Amino acid sequence: MNSRKLLNKKKQARARRSSARIVGSTERPRLAVFRSNRALSVQLIDDTKHRTIASASTRDLKEKKAKTVLAGSLGEAIAKKAVAAGITAVVFDRRSYRYHGRVKALADGARKGGLTF
Repeated sequence: MNSRKLLNKKKQARARRSSARIVGSTERPRLAVFRSNRALSVQLIDDTKHRTIASASTRDLKEKKAKTVLAGSLGEAIAKKAVAAGITAVVFDRRSYRYHGRVKALADGARKGGLTF
């Protein structure tokens, strides 16, 4: 098997494993993270109604800083949107990404903004 295909297959298995028991509800929506090489984006998803409540991305932020610093301010931005929508508790869905670096900075920023995981 091609090495890239094998790596993608392993990544999908990690994502399936970490998201298997994570389900967002109206009271506790799922905070889903997508990380690319350039940007980081998050969504608050209500899985029972199949709709996105709020979303934010580092592309929306007008700051020019390091990626981890931007991830922290992105966490605070999504927390502000969540609190405005009346949400204080979320379920964190990191997908196949390790809880390290930008993903951890995002979670810490969201906690600092007032969300509980």
